[in-house]
Amino acid sequence: MLTIWRFMDGNRAHEKQSAALVSGLGAVLGADRIECCDISCEDVRMPLWGRPPERLVQLPAPDFILGAGHRSHWPVLRARRLFGGRSVVIMKPSLPLAWFDFVVVPEHDRPPPVHNVILTRGALAEPLPDFPSDPNRALLLLGGPSKHFHWDAAKVSAVAGRLLKQPRQWVVADSRRTPQDSLAQLAGTGAELYPWQQCSPDWLAEQMARAGQIWVTGDSVSMIFEALQSDVPVGVIAMPSRNPRNKIRAAVDRLLDEGLLTDRVDVDLQGTGPRSPLAQQVMCAQALLRRSGWSGAPLRFAGEAM
Repeated sequence: MLTIWRFMDGNRAHEKQSAALVSGLGAVLGADRIECCDISCEDVRMPLWGRPPERLVQLPAPDFILGAGHRSHWPVLRARRLFGGRSVVIMKPSLPLAWFDFVVVPEHDRPPPVHNVILTRGALAEPLPDFPSDPNRALLLLGGPSKHFHWDAAKVSAVAGRLLKQPRQWVVADSRRTPQDSLAQLAGTGAELYPWQQCSPDWLAEQMARAGQIWVTGDSVSMIFEALQSDVPVGVIAMPSRNPRNKIRAAVDRLLDEGLLTDRVDVDLQGTGPRSPLAQQVMCAQALLRRSGWSGAPLRFAGEAM
């Protein structure tokens, strides 16, 4: 049995990535061979000295201690020192990479080529629900301005107008970053419009699983990689970059070059053949197990001083 402690910082995007890695470990080993203990960083304080929190003492000793996001880094390190196991952080940390046993980092962050770094194509995403996709159903997801991209409202409106003229059952949703009224401007197109405030946490994954094609604005890299967990065509609406050396744009360009994405609005994607889901979480799980030397025996050892 592989025991995982997953420290959660309250950020939905971070927690989805750590949940994806847990899912990958379950896919590799079998769901009945892993035990995951979710621990809130808010509820469990990790003192520098003294006894650890009683709740952690009562948990089974960890093999892997996972965290995503800066607020999880100290709890992960402290728990590893107190309880053993291997520390794993997702996304490039602000602390030195050598402080962690393993770091799962997108390749566009250009981490150094060291043994404890496991590279991903982008954000980790959980597998989509096992729903049948409908070739006549299409999904359009709107992001918004970010530190990497400007928001071109005119382009989004023009491309969305062309897409929504295709004879599909269109579902359109915005996000927290979407400028106000962007979704309302698509009223009267016949599409089903869903403001993010009205969507449950599982809504997006279900819609992606049911869609026959998915379109995402290019600023929303996490939604792009979630969409690539499907086996249907995924299109991207490019947004203007804030910086000529934009690592997110470069990552999306590579996906376009490899044919995993398309930006051809004038091509009907319905006839495009299926592809395999990206399934990075499985690759990361396999790499983690191989590099840690896990073979079914517990990974128990005392943590060294940092």
